[in-house]
Amino acid sequence: MTREALVALLAAHEPADDEEAADLERMRAWAGTLERPFSREQPEAHFTASAIVVDEPAERTLLVHHRKSGSWFQPGGHFEPGDASAAEAALREAREETGLETRLGGPGLLDVDVHWVPWDEHYHLDLRFHVVASGVLAPDAADVAAVEWVSWADAFARIEEPALRRALAKLPTSGT
Repeated sequence: MTREALVALLAAHEPADDEEAADLERMRAWAGTLERPFSREQPEAHFTASAIVVDEPAERTLLVHHRKSGSWFQPGGHFEPGDASAAEAALREAREETGLETRLGGPGLLDVDVHWVPWDEHYHLDLRFHVVASGVLAPDAADVAAVEWVSWADAFARIEEPALRRALAKLPTSGT
């Protein structure tokens, strides 16, 4: 992915609320100033890609229990050199963490979020995409403690992070 593609992706995104608008502005600024915006070696912050995953009938969403955080989140992570776009990075991360077959469920960026990662001591600038998945769960035990399909109600009951709740609520299938 190129810096130019990142700038265009962020320019086209419309935030859902004031919190997302503030995060989007921070991300737009960092997109222009970070020396290596996709590198996890970037000391202040770097861009990441995540998948807000639903099943084929859109009756459930997928949550991943991350080892380092001890919390339930969406699949996602760092860019790799071969990722041609943020969407491809999100699809790859979802496949790696869950073992499922993945495809984009929407035309573009679903949500953005800036969050502090205490164990890495820098910000993750997360680009979140709507992803549809199918197949048999085969989680990567190195990165995740568990992966579960959950109902929309269970997802909203389990998730405490406001930005992830916002991203889930953007999906027309979420029942909210």
